[in-house]
Amino acid sequence: MKSESVGVVKTKYFNIKEPIKLESGKSLDNVTVAYETYGVLNKDKNNAILICHALTGDAHAAGWHEGDKKPGWWEIIIGPGKALDTDKYFIICSNVLGGCKGTTGPNSINPKTGKQYGLDFPVITIKDMVDVQKLLIDSFGISNLVAVIGGSMGGMQVLQWIISYPKMMKKAIPIATTARSSPQQIAFNEVGRQSIYSDLNWAGGNYYESGKTPKNGLSVARMVAHITYLSEESMYLKFGRDLQDKDEISYDLSLDFQVESYLHHQGESFVKRFDANSYIFITKAVDLFDLSVNNSLIDGFKNVESKVGIISVDSDWLYPTEQSTDILTALNANDVEVSFSQIKSNYGHDAFLLEKGQLNYIISQFLSENIVADLMKRGGPTIKEDVNVKQAAKLMLDTHVTHIPVVDDEKKLIGIFTSWDLSKSIATNCENLKDIMTTSVKYCHADDPIEEIARMMNKYHISALPVVDDDFEVQGIITTDQISNMFS
Repeated sequence: MKSESVGVVKTKYFNIKEPIKLESGKSLDNVTVAYETYGVLNKDKNNAILICHALTGDAHAAGWHEGDKKPGWWEIIIGPGKALDTDKYFIICSNVLGGCKGTTGPNSINPKTGKQYGLDFPVITIKDMVDVQKLLIDSFGISNLVAVIGGSMGGMQVLQWIISYPKMMKKAIPIATTARSSPQQIAFNEVGRQSIYSDLNWAGGNYYESGKTPKNGLSVARMVAHITYLSEESMYLKFGRDLQDKDEISYDLSLDFQVESYLHHQGESFVKRFDANSYIFITKAVDLFDLSVNNSLIDGFKNVESKVGIISVDSDWLYPTEQSTDILTALNANDVEVSFSQIKSNYGHDAFLLEKGQLNYIISQFLSENIVADLMKRGGPTIKEDVNVKQAAKLMLDTHVTHIPVVDDEKKLIGIFTSWDLSKSIATNCENLKDIMTTSVKYCHADDPIEEIARMMNKYHISALPVVDDDFEVQGIITTDQISNMFS
């Protein structure tokens, strides 16, 4: 076990008491959510990040379960010193509604019948999954998340989060995803579902009591899907046209090529850990996913408030970069603060699970947040309102500043005197500071994010802001020059 791992972890369970009202109009009772957490939730409960998994993922995103041969699926970026630093953040990951790894799904017991749901399980959507996640987050007493992050179907959940709960998170990182499933993506999912339906052991979804699972159909579904997760380049590099356990082509119907053997292995491994009915319901949720309103993504994203960091993969043909730029364009049209990064990789769609270096760099850069305290000039001159303009001008000259906060006897901010006010005093022949100083003063706090303060200063054409504490006492000042130096 590597030292930067979170170590041995256990899956926990949260039982939701109230019925879950679904987008379809139906409801689910006695929903259980399987989840894992890494790191420690701080006293103010403001250091939490939610991780959303992809199509066939689960709550085990990092660390090791007892006896496991490999760690959680996003071990490369979760842990001490990594982008999702568990010494700093409290990381939460839950199995989605409809899953088969602890959260209520088709293989769960229907409380109304005492038997497993099977096809009696209602059709669910990405929004339903997110609504259940929200109840889990609420159970921790968390009112605001640092970020919501996920790739592929996890990225869909991220986008749904910023629409359904726009005030709930500061930042969002959707990776290798789309805002609405395309006909091609729906087509691949339908082929997978049809392969399951055609397996005689599926038995119309009622296979739980027979002891015979539709493993052949599910295996083929996984093989088809897995092809879309790779790129042509990665398949050439990994397999080429190399033969599997033979020196020459056999000219029969046996497996000749390594790529064939690889796909069969992926299918056989998958059926050991995943439920066929879950696959059907979850892929259907992906197909239904469409965040446009009146066929417009701009309208769909009109209420987004969080900062968004979009990441695509240049070799991803399942969710190509063009679909990420569609999201970027729609968010830009709504004046949302958004950034875009593209991972360079030959891994294809799977790059979001494999490209350790690029992911850690891009995500850590996006999450890092300079605050006013990092740049502000502490202390500095202040002045009382009962002095004259000449005294204020001399203080401004002696201390080489263009802005001086005006304070009362308790050092609390009541205004500001600027070089512009000085010019006005000369033009109007005004001698008293209180008659010329700016009283409708803008201000900030030491823990305010630099990005927000920069936007405010730009909006109001302000070149300096007093920094005050909770009692309104002046702590210092921050200027546009200081911010410009940081960004440069």
